[in-house]
Amino acid sequence: MSDDATTLEDPDATLLRYLRVQRDTLRWKLEGLSERGLRMPMTATGTNLLGLAKHVASVVAGYLGDCVGRPFGEHLPWDDDDADDNADMWATADESVESVLSLWDRAWAHADATFAALPLDAPAHVPWWGDRGDTTLHRLVVHLIAEVARHAGHADVVREALDGQAGLRQGVSNLPDRDADWWADYVARLRAVAEQASDERPAIDRG
Repeated sequence: MSDDATTLEDPDATLLRYLRVQRDTLRWKLEGLSERGLRMPMTATGTNLLGLAKHVASVVAGYLGDCVGRPFGEHLPWDDDDADDNADMWATADESVESVLSLWDRAWAHADATFAALPLDAPAHVPWWGDRGDTTLHRLVVHLIAEVARHAGHADVVREALDGQAGLRQGVSNLPDRDADWWADYVARLRAVAEQASDERPAIDRG
């Protein structure tokens, strides 16, 4: 999809473009890493790149499948009610990298077929939204932009922690073009300011 003014003036095209940009960015963050790196949990809650891909593919398959009357057609056991907690957020040893990325491709291909088949004002129903469950494809797309963008941000931080690779999206770093010494000095300055700050009370008063 092009990025020209005509496209951006079409509200539906704009929404889909932003969703696809976030999709492609998250997928890009997985490229060039070893299997160990893709699986490595990098936070106290286990956030890992392969798990992010598995989770997002599963979410897309659900929202843009059954919720709009176009079932994805594959059973995802980690979505079952009796599945282990967070089963969609990591890949077991029996789930290969290739199988997760293949699921990603199939889920997004199904999503693109849904967009080709249905207008964004098509009715939708999300059972797990309770009383808010009756909605439209438009709202699901907005929801997924937020969902995928949040996880793309997670992937940004995880990837940088793994091997130092950073950037907004493929071909666009959106970072100052500086060498490693400049970045080390920059981080040292930030750390010095942080360490001078008080730990005695929260900086944000929620009262």
